[in-house]
Amino acid sequence: MFLFFFFSLLFSTVVFAQIPSLERVEPSFWWAGMKNPELQLVVHGKNISEREVNLSYAGVKLAKVHKVENPNYLFVDLLIAPETAPGIFTLNFEKKGAKRLSYKYELKARDTSPNRIQGVTNKDFIYLIMPDRFANGDKKNDVVKGMQETALNRDSMYYRHGGDIQGIIDHLDYFQDLGVTALWLNPVLENDQPRTSYHGYANTENYKIDRRYGSNELYKKLVDECHSRGMKMIKDLVHNHLGSQHWIIKDMPSRDWVHQWPSYTKSSFRDQVLFDPYAAESEKKLMTDGWFDNHMPDMNQANPFVRKYFTQSHIWWIEYAGLDGFRLDTYAYNDAEFMAEWAKEIKREYPRFTFFAETWVHGVPNQAFFTQGNTINRGFDTELPGVTDFQCLWGINEALNGKFGWDEGITKLYTTIASDFVYQDPTRNVVFLDNHDLSRFYSVVGEDFNKYKSGIAWLLTTRGIPQMYYGTEILMKNFSNPDGLVREDFKGGWTEDKVNKFKAEGRSEKENEAYNFVRTLANYRRNNPVLQTGKLMQYVPENGIYVYFRYNDDKTVMIIMNSNDKEGSVNTARFTERVSGYSSAVNVISQENIGALQTIKVPAKTTLVLELKK
Repeated sequence: MFLFFFFSLLFSTVVFAQIPSLERVEPSFWWAGMKNPELQLVVHGKNISEREVNLSYAGVKLAKVHKVENPNYLFVDLLIAPETAPGIFTLNFEKKGAKRLSYKYELKARDTSPNRIQGVTNKDFIYLIMPDRFANGDKKNDVVKGMQETALNRDSMYYRHGGDIQGIIDHLDYFQDLGVTALWLNPVLENDQPRTSYHGYANTENYKIDRRYGSNELYKKLVDECHSRGMKMIKDLVHNHLGSQHWIIKDMPSRDWVHQWPSYTKSSFRDQVLFDPYAAESEKKLMTDGWFDNHMPDMNQANPFVRKYFTQSHIWWIEYAGLDGFRLDTYAYNDAEFMAEWAKEIKREYPRFTFFAETWVHGVPNQAFFTQGNTINRGFDTELPGVTDFQCLWGINEALNGKFGWDEGITKLYTTIASDFVYQDPTRNVVFLDNHDLSRFYSVVGEDFNKYKSGIAWLLTTRGIPQMYYGTEILMKNFSNPDGLVREDFKGGWTEDKVNKFKAEGRSEKENEAYNFVRTLANYRRNNPVLQTGKLMQYVPENGIYVYFRYNDDKTVMIIMNSNDKEGSVNTARFTERVSGYSSAVNVISQENIGALQTIKVPAKTTLVLELKK
């Protein structure tokens, strides 16, 4: 009964009386010269549907005005001719006997700078940040009057801590020194929810940065600063749901704006039913149309206005900020046809732009099911270039913690990579060791420093796009039980912190060793295309040791992962295809020279990264 009551309330006259006659127009401005000439404006105001719309501007045609169930909305379709000049025109909303309402609408000139909208590829190294927990660069925005959550408590994992965009800008030197080439921020759109709003995954605005993080202008400044340093920016998007306090949810255009159920119904979270040839339609509906949580209304993406609203807002952010990539949250729960349509729209407007999706599933076919190319006979092309590679995550965890066997231990990692034939291009997948939803990697490997270094070495030498979660480079630890424990503050990001982990002098000896290990390998990767775009050749693990190579016409790098608790040795005669013509090697981390390649000793629980020399 909760949903029935809640959504009945959304259509009450009490809600209608609380908004101005012209409350908002979204998007508030657009650009001349976009490839898609169509633009749909969402106009919200008290009984705005009673009014007629008109405008006059060379190159702009009023194509259609849509009225919907809620009289507080008009959906206004414009056609913008390719030759239309940037400028400002007036949208008039008129009603006989009533005062005219007007809105000055601007078509801006597009920014054609060459370093914008570059795309994120396997040449990059992504650093994932939860902004509220990283660094507080502006204490003035810690609490914003009028917002629903005003609690600020760094001792609580549930309240906001005050991290912001300025704090990230202040530490761009840190990322560069570490070898990072792209930043991925957890969602930064306004999240005016009454509780746990810090994580950002229940946004209440589509066109506005959360005021506790900064402003749209400051976000754009961050992107520009990254570009000036040769770095890129990834924006985290949520298609599946909005926050229950989103303005368009509190006064919905129509009852079919979200998926309605007789009573609150949660998703089953069972991705298997989407590709199960024997699954019931009711099970598929429960998976995709059930709600992620009771404060996250599930969007009805079959509604064409919903589709347009989301797609245009995402294009708006690319154009406004010059973004380089998107990470797509909770991808499996979306309407598949809509997501393919969305992807085509993004690619058409920005051919260099890239995106990857969260597919938290188990099994390589399960994961490949969502990727583009119709490679496993899904029946249509999803147009999704890559995914967050959970299968490789399970593989590396088993490699480091499991016991070697025919299918177990390090063999699972090999087998996972061997299954890459199911993807159109596996190098577009994002590989990782942990993130904001998972137990931290250092804890997963039992705080075993050798295992930690082994995992980092794999992350930065395997195929795909490596991603690191903030603090992994300084051995931040904890298990995701609850998830707030893996979202702790980066010490030194607040002026009152007693230690500063951003500086070598603030880190322990072991933390500095970890940082320098990451830094050395990440910068080697950044400066050597062989670990970015080089081919991969791997060999079946033997006796708990896994060997693979990255190679191109210029260089060959040999990676040897010993998963055993004792030292092992590798006879390189088995790898003649790749070592032939080479007589020595240099350890990329230690810079130690290895004068003979016939037999290479590998310490226990260690991964060697060796650049072969002739």
